[in-house]
Amino acid sequence: MVGSVGTLNEQPLHAALKEFYQGRGGRLEVNIDGYIIDVVHHHQLIEIQTQHFYAIKKKIFNLIDKYSLVLVFPVSKQKWLLKLPQRSGEKAVRRKSPKEEAPYGVFAELVSFPELVSHPRFRLDVVMVEVEEVRQYSGEKPWRQNGWVTVEQRLERIHEIHQVQQPADLWHLLPETLPGEFTTSDLRHHAGMPLWLAQKTAYCLKKAGAVHQAGRRGRYNLYRRIVDNNETYPGRFR
Repeated sequence: MVGSVGTLNEQPLHAALKEFYQGRGGRLEVNIDGYIIDVVHHHQLIEIQTQHFYAIKKKIFNLIDKYSLVLVFPVSKQKWLLKLPQRSGEKAVRRKSPKEEAPYGVFAELVSFPELVSHPRFRLDVVMVEVEEVRQYSGEKPWRQNGWVTVEQRLERIHEIHQVQQPADLWHLLPETLPGEFTTSDLRHHAGMPLWLAQKTAYCLKKAGAVHQAGRRGRYNLYRRIVDNNETYPGRFR
């Protein structure tokens, strides 16, 4: 069956978000046009994707012309690391991770189809979550992980949800200090993101119709924020 995933190997984080979005009256794992949809509320389809937007691109484009669709992407605002015992008799160790992810992390995935932000039947929910990441020692992974592998992620709580329904909403994922005209270098500075992510972010903003290119500043492209979302943008759906 096209798009069939099932729940046998479903991760706890994905399952918990499905339950949250199911709410009252939602249906889980519904077959729509040959695709298994996580949650269906009346005629609204809700898909939860923790990574790899490119893997569902065909699915999204085949459904969006007929149905209202919400794509849910969780971002770890806070993370707890739970290391399982290596040997019998030892205890698990739980500590808070010093790393916190920001909502703009979604641009690394949105680069697969940023033009959908301007589609009238599409909504992107960036869900800021607190998770517990369970790790198990294998001794076989690269040195950077010191032999520990992630077994699963568990939802602790939902902090907030950023809803993106139009290009202007993308600005709520970025620092307020970012000026109306900026380069990818400015994005790096204000958001503290690496250059590769700044480049993907600028690409998404341009394709979605949130900015247009306004020349160059030194060796960087200069982007200018579009304020009026009633304009017709390149790639915008009508």
